[in-house]
Amino acid sequence: MSFTDWLRETGERLRADGVRRGTVTSANELWVGALRRIGRTFDLGERVYERDWDVLIVLDACRVDLLQEVARAAGGPGGTYPFLTPGFETFKSAGSQSAEWMNRNFVRGSDAELAETAYVTGNPFSRDLDGSAFAHFDEVWRYGWDDELGGMPPRPITDRAVAAGREHDFDRLIVHYMQPHVPFRSMEDSAVDWGDPETGFGRLRGERAGRTSVWNRLREGRIDRETVWAAYRDNLEWVLDNVAVLLANVDADRVVVTADHGNGLGEWWCYGHPDHVPVPAIRRVPWLETTAEDTGEHEPTTERGPDGLADETVDSRLDALGYK
Repeated sequence: MSFTDWLRETGERLRADGVRRGTVTSANELWVGALRRIGRTFDLGERVYERDWDVLIVLDACRVDLLQEVARAAGGPGGTYPFLTPGFETFKSAGSQSAEWMNRNFVRGSDAELAETAYVTGNPFSRDLDGSAFAHFDEVWRYGWDDELGGMPPRPITDRAVAAGREHDFDRLIVHYMQPHVPFRSMEDSAVDWGDPETGFGRLRGERAGRTSVWNRLREGRIDRETVWAAYRDNLEWVLDNVAVLLANVDADRVVVTADHGNGLGEWWCYGHPDHVPVPAIRRVPWLETTAEDTGEHEPTTERGPDGLADETVDSRLDALGYK
């Protein structure tokens, strides 16, 4: 966005939202834009292929401290999630937004790496990838989407990942879940259309247009951090229930639970996860190592569906996740 565009939109926002709210929103937008310029220049992070793993489980938008909290409460032997340990390693992600993360991890010149990798994903930004470069490419979001939720639930991804592990022999498997990313299943109005993908701010979709996103409401003090955190944690526990199923139904010596990025909850005056921002709360992600063994106890029920979707359908699904 150019400075001229920002000035024009600021004028429109002041007229629509009032002077106080419009000024704060525009100032925040300008600040985030500055962060993004810095991030583009100096803050590249680390590709996942620079590390060793057989199965990479990606929890979309999972903060380090959120996973640590759940690990302390329910991790370890005897806990709900015995594969979780609070003292896990962290690393700097290659992106602060999913499309950026994909572009930097699945780069040109990495054909040999991708040709040995199966990618099972619930993230619609995979539409911009060359699926033929992967050993196996399963865009579960194209046929497993839940319109009532306004998002991609975890169980179909678990099913397709288990099926991929049993039916094929890949060197590496990436399983990209959408949780704990919004929409939060416990918060009805958290499926969003942010409007401007460069800043991550905008309007809710459909009949909720005119009410702002969960991140805007948090920034403006119209919802408290504890409420957002509770919904965020509930989404994490939802996907961890599925990670537990996955770990008991694939064979792998080196499994890593990580994230593509986190979410800003006000750190550096940043909310959500705009791309290219160098904010540690967004760029620092978990790197938790564990193992997996196929007990055969789970039988997948989700069958692979057709890959073709109209562009407007893909766009609407990105809208529901907070993107344009």
